[in-house]
Amino acid sequence: MKNLCPNTVIPTKAGIQVETTGFQIKSGMTRLKSDYRYTTIGPYFCTKERFNPMQKTFSFQGAGEIHFGRGAIDQLPDLSARHGSGPILLVMDPFLSRGFLKIQLFSDLKKKGLTPILFDQIEPEPSPASAEAGARLARRKTCSLVIGIGGGSTLDTAKAVAMLALNSGKVSDYVGLDLVPHPGLPTILVPTSAGTGSEVTFTAVFTNRAAKTKGGINSRFLYPTVALLDPELTLSLPPQITAQTGMDALTHAMEAYTSNKANPLSDMAAEKAITLIGRYLKKAVKNGKDLKAREGMLLGSLLAGMALANAGVGAVHAMAYPLGALFNITHGLANAVLLPYVLEFNRVACPERFARMEFLLSGSVAAISAEAGAKKCIQKITNLSRAIGIPKNLKELRIPEKAIRTMAEAAIKVARPIENNPRPITVEDIVRLYHKMY
Repeated sequence: MKNLCPNTVIPTKAGIQVETTGFQIKSGMTRLKSDYRYTTIGPYFCTKERFNPMQKTFSFQGAGEIHFGRGAIDQLPDLSARHGSGPILLVMDPFLSRGFLKIQLFSDLKKKGLTPILFDQIEPEPSPASAEAGARLARRKTCSLVIGIGGGSTLDTAKAVAMLALNSGKVSDYVGLDLVPHPGLPTILVPTSAGTGSEVTFTAVFTNRAAKTKGGINSRFLYPTVALLDPELTLSLPPQITAQTGMDALTHAMEAYTSNKANPLSDMAAEKAITLIGRYLKKAVKNGKDLKAREGMLLGSLLAGMALANAGVGAVHAMAYPLGALFNITHGLANAVLLPYVLEFNRVACPERFARMEFLLSGSVAAISAEAGAKKCIQKITNLSRAIGIPKNLKELRIPEKAIRTMAEAAIKVARPIENNPRPITVEDIVRLYHKMY
């Protein structure tokens, strides 16, 4: 019998039972005893971490329905007829609204007796004004359903449009947590990028450019009625956007997995997301027509969105907000650049989880301890970022170093991600982290 200390990793052989503290662990198993959880990182190592399943309760929520697969967009007319009637609002990325997809969808929706109305006044990192304009149109046309088709900015706008259509006021009235009093119109969200996971979250984020601030509406009433995911819609995504949105999805999964609010169900989604993104992101960037890679990335993004919606995110997101608000850096790019630096800061808080993520990313274990595995995890993220062309630091984004204090003071106010971060973080910690990125 061998007693383990917390956070240690011991070698085992695949398929061989190892006797530890009076019970057995097989490869791939998780066992609970007293206040500790023993989890195999891979076929050769297991970790011990403090865990008491009775210390907290948890819930798991998401979109009402999820439809996924090649050609799934063909289901949109039937789903629209099920959830709406008469006029329906189609909130669409302006690039897509000028193409064949819009023409085909309008034709198919009309055949179902619906009256599609286009709204495509969408900006990257959308402003509150765009959602408010869409809501006015939805009310004026008495729309019964909102369909969002596009990237994260489009989907966030669609969710807010649907909410504002049946709730008075402006976007700014609802920025925060659980401030929306009533459900909005039903929504069907169709992502055309693999990154934000907005099609399964309860959040819509907007940038107030005049005030140079960024904030999100967070409400259970923003969960979509239907999420419809078709990997064929992502085939035309350019390599640079594929890389940035893919790293955004990976950030969601890794921050949810290490969040203070992580739970067994969010862990399941996050682990599969990390595995899929680790396997397919480079392939999707290298060859955008690789449908299998696109499918894997879209599923990874979906699962990462489910994980973040239920476990939350951490300091990467808090520190990314000021980059968007002050310097118009897109959310995915900001997360991608910040991720390895914040992971390095956080790894001491839960090295076992970082070691597990290293295994999920690579599918093999070369580390001899949780600490070594955690370090390798961060190196893998750094190597992945370099391989797909992510900028190395804030200097390459042309963010002035003199703005660091202002950014740090803004980041520390993004309360929920700061609270969720696995390692306590102060404004001075954030200042030091930003300085490391030059």
